[in-house]
Amino acid sequence: MTESPFDVTIRVATIKKAEAFSESNKPKMVKLWLDLGDETLQSAAQLGYHHDVDELVGTQVLCATNLGSVRIAGFKSEALTVGVPGDDGNPVLVTPEKEVPTGGALY
Repeated sequence: MTESPFDVTIRVATIKKAEAFSESNKPKMVKLWLDLGDETLQSAAQLGYHHDVDELVGTQVLCATNLGSVRIAGFKSEALTVGVPGDDGNPVLVTPEKEVPTGGALY
């Protein structure tokens, strides 16, 4: 159990690697490798609608880290990268306004 009012821990991660996920059945999927400071987690997210995969490396994002993992087309997704719907209903990443320490938890 976390000390957050939520049943999930949301932390700041820095994208260390990103690549298109053509094996997935969902459109515009991207594979992400997320640095949380004390660990690296993988995440699969439908970011290709609003984000260029080649420009994601180095971006700080928010991600839920204690939800367990799922396999998507053979890729182990261990974190849920947080996004909100854009005007077209497709995901736009939630990012800190300023650079912050990697691994910090949302409060």
